[in-house]
Amino acid sequence: MSFRLLFLLLLVGLPSTLTWAAPVQQEFSDWQVTCNNQNFCITRNIGLHHGLVMSLTRSAGAHNDSTLRIELGGPENQLPKIPPIAPRLLLDGSPLTLAGEHWQITPWHLSTGDSPTINTFLQHIQDGQTLTLEKGTQSISLQGLKAALLFIDDQQKRVGSETAWIGKGDEPPLSVPPAPALKTVKKVNPTPTPFSHEEFNDLLDYGTWRMNNSQCSLDPLRREVWVTPLTDDKALLMLTCESGAYNTIYRAWLVSRQKPFVAQSIRLRLPFLPPESDERDIELVNLTFNDKTRELETLDKGRGQGDCGVQTRWRYDGQRFRLVRYAGQPACDNWQGPDAWPTLWITR
Repeated sequence: MSFRLLFLLLLVGLPSTLTWAAPVQQEFSDWQVTCNNQNFCITRNIGLHHGLVMSLTRSAGAHNDSTLRIELGGPENQLPKIPPIAPRLLLDGSPLTLAGEHWQITPWHLSTGDSPTINTFLQHIQDGQTLTLEKGTQSISLQGLKAALLFIDDQQKRVGSETAWIGKGDEPPLSVPPAPALKTVKKVNPTPTPFSHEEFNDLLDYGTWRMNNSQCSLDPLRREVWVTPLTDDKALLMLTCESGAYNTIYRAWLVSRQKPFVAQSIRLRLPFLPPESDERDIELVNLTFNDKTRELETLDKGRGQGDCGVQTRWRYDGQRFRLVRYAGQPACDNWQGPDAWPTLWITR
C-alpha cells in the first residue's frame, strides 16, 4: 500500500510538460480524425461525398465545448441552383428529423453547439449507413463514424465519463483532464528597419551569387531571389531551387545585413513527428514570408487543386524559426483549401 501511495505522489509531482499532447491524425473507414497539441479534435467524412460534409469538433476538458455541422459546398455544387438541404436529409433512405430547437439552419448549412442536441443526433445516426439528400447525388458515409467518436473519447480521456460520446460512464465531467497549456513563440522586432537602397542592392547581389553557386535543378531562367529585412541586423534570403508540377523547393538563409555577409542556412524542424513520417525536418516547399504576420510559410500541395497537403507557419524568435501552426489534410476530396485544413499544432 505504501508503494502505491508513493507512486501516486510521484505522479502528482511530475512536471506539467509531461501533459503535452502529441498530435494525431487517423482514418476510420470513411472518417478522418485530427487532434492537435491541445487535444482539440475534429472529425469529418471524407471520400466521394460530392460536397456534403458533416464535421464534429470538440475541445479537451470538462466544459464539453463541441459543435456539429452539416454543410453543402465544394466546387462541384452550383449552390444558388440547389434547394435547401435540411428538408431533404435522409438517413438510410428515410427522412431525417432534426430533434431539438438548438439548430442554426440556412439553405446549405445546419449546425449546433448544444451538447444534448449533438448527443441525441449522434445516438440516432451512429448505427446507420449513409446520410443523403433527396433527389441528389451527395452523401455522407457513416462507416467509421462510431470508431472515430470512440477514438476522440479515448484521446481526450473521456471513456467512462458522462461527457463521452461513445464510451459513456458515470464519472463526472471534472474527471476529464484539461487541455495542455498553449505554448508561446514570441515575436522579435515586428517592425525592423527597412533596407536602404544600397543595402538592398548589396544583399540582392549576394543572393544572386548564392543562386548561381547552389546545386539546383531549376532552369536558371526560372530561378528567383528574394530578400527582406527580418530584424535590424538580419535579413531573410530565399531562392527557388527545384520545381515539380505544382510544388517548388526553396533554399533560405539568415544573412547579416552588413558586409562581409555571414549566412546561416535555415532549417525547419518540427517539435513532433508528423503522421506517416519518420522525419521531423521539413522541406522548404512553396516558401513565402508574410510581412504582416512576420511568419515564414510553407505549403506542400498533394495535388494541383491545393485541396490536400501540409501547410506550416514559422516565427523567428531571435535564434531560429519556430513552428506556430501545422495543418494537414491527407484526403484529396475537393473540400477545403490550406487555411481551413485541420490543425495538428498551434501556439500563441
